[in-house]
Amino acid sequence: MNLEGSHTINAPRTLVYASLIDPQVLQQCIPGCESLERTSEGIYAMTIRAGVGSIKGLFNGTVRMEDLREPEHYRLAIEGKGRTGFLKGSGDFELVEEGDTTVIKYNGEMQVGGMIASVGQRMVLSAARMMASQFFTALEEQTEKRLAQPKTNSAAQSE
Repeated sequence: MNLEGSHTINAPRTLVYASLIDPQVLQQCIPGCESLERTSEGIYAMTIRAGVGSIKGLFNGTVRMEDLREPEHYRLAIEGKGRTGFLKGSGDFELVEEGDTTVIKYNGEMQVGGMIASVGQRMVLSAARMMASQFFTALEEQTEKRLAQPKTNSAAQSE
């Protein structure tokens, strides 16, 4: 199943890119992510709580950052397994600077199996769209915090 769209963040592209590759930010942004720990360069062990409809579960797996081309592109690949099934997906992120804002164009694919797939593709796709929306809303919040941080420090220093 494919998922694509775009999201605009009111921040410079370099800052948005830095947020997207920061594992602490990713942990805050990936819906249901309970842990994200580096195991090797660009690879992280993850625990995520996710589900569709009444079928929910805990998934353990990996997150890989691939094809990093700062500050315009990267790929995020996720694999997880749990009692309710498995999820596997990847997404490409293209960052386009438009003045003071950054447009993130994303295109990804996802596969689910096991009990979680039994709810039907339509419900799974709806849940995936909702999770993408939650991810980008959280990313925007995290990036805005980073954007405000230097201003706060310089204001405090001038007092």
